[in-house]
Amino acid sequence: MPEGHTLHRLARLHQRRFARAPVLVSSPQGRFADGAAAVSGRVLRKASAWGKHLFHHYEGGRVVHVHLGLYGTFTEMPLPMPLPVGQVRMRMIGAEYGTDLRGPTVCEVIEEAEIDDVIARLGPDPLRRDADGSPAWERIRKSRRAIGSLLMDQTVIAGVGNVYRNELLYRHLIDPYRPGTQIDESEFKAMWTDLVALMKVGFRRGKIIVIRPEDDHGAPAYGPDRPRTYVYRRAGEPCRICGTEIRTAMMEGRNVFWCPTCQT
Repeated sequence: MPEGHTLHRLARLHQRRFARAPVLVSSPQGRFADGAAAVSGRVLRKASAWGKHLFHHYEGGRVVHVHLGLYGTFTEMPLPMPLPVGQVRMRMIGAEYGTDLRGPTVCEVIEEAEIDDVIARLGPDPLRRDADGSPAWERIRKSRRAIGSLLMDQTVIAGVGNVYRNELLYRHLIDPYRPGTQIDESEFKAMWTDLVALMKVGFRRGKIIVIRPEDDHGAPAYGPDRPRTYVYRRAGEPCRICGTEIRTAMMEGRNVFWCPTCQT
């Protein structure tokens, strides 16, 4: 599932390519036909993101709300666009570029005022300029749930996915099973500050980079063209720092990875 920095990059890309001009919107697949008709031909005022949610703000107060989920993708291309291939939920055509959206969990038209309802269900987004981790800390310090679960809960912090969750906990040497009530405020503040910095790097670079420069050596990354990680998708391999075998388990439906020696 794309993490928050990916949605912010999409918002910036769509802002550059489509904003301040009319956009033709269609639904070749047909499942978004009414929504497409409601905004097609209108001027796209801006694109924005909060966590893993993308918003296209159109003239007249209508907004296309997209959540990519596990399988959603945008495919960008210059005009002229070829005929749609596969299940294209939404096609956008601007003056010079077009994009196809396939497989999102959510693709709907809402009113501008309803964005607040979406955001009200989410925690703070570390990539927002006004990001404030205080609401996340208030939820974490009162919860007996594992910190590994809390970090993935979008109502606690918006935009954190499995890579950032696992790597952040390793960087701060925290066992993913430690309850939120056992995280102290200084630990949370250090994690929040680090998370903001890491996600800003992801936003700028277009990929998640979590290894400190002094540790960026040794075993290769878990996949081609992927940066090295400390624990993510390294189950059974030695810890880059202490050599202990990295463990993995299921935590609320997602794989969690950790070093039992470093993370206490």
